[in-house]
Amino acid sequence: MSFRKTKKIIEEGDVVILYLSPNKMHSLEVKAKISNKKDEIVDNVFQTTYGALKVISLIGQKYGSKVKLTRGWAYVLQPTPELWTLTLPHRTQIIYSPDISLIIHLMELKPGSVIIETGTGSGSLSHSLIRTIRPNGHLYTFDFHEQRVFIASAEFERHGLSNYVTLRKRDICLEGFGEDLKHKVDAVFLDLPHPWLAIEHATIALKEKGGKLCSFSPCIEQAQRTCAKLICEGFIELNTYECLQREMNVQYRSLSVLDLECLKYKHTNEDMARKNKKKQEEKLLTAIHTESLPGHTGFVTIATLPPCYARKQEKRESS
Repeated sequence: MSFRKTKKIIEEGDVVILYLSPNKMHSLEVKAKISNKKDEIVDNVFQTTYGALKVISLIGQKYGSKVKLTRGWAYVLQPTPELWTLTLPHRTQIIYSPDISLIIHLMELKPGSVIIETGTGSGSLSHSLIRTIRPNGHLYTFDFHEQRVFIASAEFERHGLSNYVTLRKRDICLEGFGEDLKHKVDAVFLDLPHPWLAIEHATIALKEKGGKLCSFSPCIEQAQRTCAKLICEGFIELNTYECLQREMNVQYRSLSVLDLECLKYKHTNEDMARKNKKKQEEKLLTAIHTESLPGHTGFVTIATLPPCYARKQEKRESS
C-alpha cells in the first residue's frame, strides 16, 4: 500500500525499492513466502550482487534506512512513479519519465482531472497519471490484451491505487470508450499503433466544454497521419514534440593555463619551462556532455478540442 501515501515504517504487503546503485534497483513486495518458477511456495529471499536479503526482515524498518545483505549493504526506499518506471516488470515497451513529465504538462492535468489512457501496457504512465489527479480525479485505462489487463489490475490493487483507476479490456479503435464515458473526461491519451482510429471516439468522450488529446508515436509518419485526422475532427492548437534528454557531467579537471608573463619576456630556457609547468596547470570546475546521450523515444502530439458550441458554429459557417 506504499504508493498511496507517504509512510515512515515498512509494513507487510508494501512494495519497496531496494537501491544498490544508480543503475541497480529492484522492486520487492514485502511478504514472507513467494512462488518460485515451479509454483512451489518458498521463503522470500532476494539475491543481489552483494548477497541475499530475507525480505520479511524489512518489516518495522524505516524507509530510507541502510539494510545489511550477506556480502554488503543496500538502501530501502519508498516507491514513487519514477522509481517504479525504472524497476517494473516489462510486459510491453514503456514510456519513461522525461516523456511522462512532458505528457502530463501538455495535457494540463491536475488533482480532480478525469482522464482516459490507452493502452495500459506495463502501467508505467498509469502510476504517474494517478499521482497527478488524485485524490478526487479518476483514470480510465484500456488495453485489448486480457493477460496484461489481469496483471495490471492486480498491481493497482496491490499498490493501493484501485480507488483511483478503472481498468477495462476493450479494443477502443473498434468499440470506443463506452456510453458511460460520453462527454465525461478532461483529457485522452493514446499510445496505440493506429491512434487516428480512436480520435472520433475521443471527441465523444471529451467534455462538451472541450479538452486535450495527446498521442505518443515512435514514427513521424504515425504523428503526421494523426495530425491530419485531428484537423478533420475539429481539433486546434496542434503541436508535436520530441523530448531528447541531454546530460552534463560537472567535475574538476586539470587544465593548462597560459603563462602570459612567460610569453611577455619570451623565456625559452627549458629549465624555466619545467619549473613553470606546475604553475601552468590548474584544477578547474568544468561541465562536459556525457559520452553517450539517450536517443529518440517517440513523438508526443498534443491538440485541443474546442467547446461544443464553437465546433457547431464552425460547421454552420463552413456549410
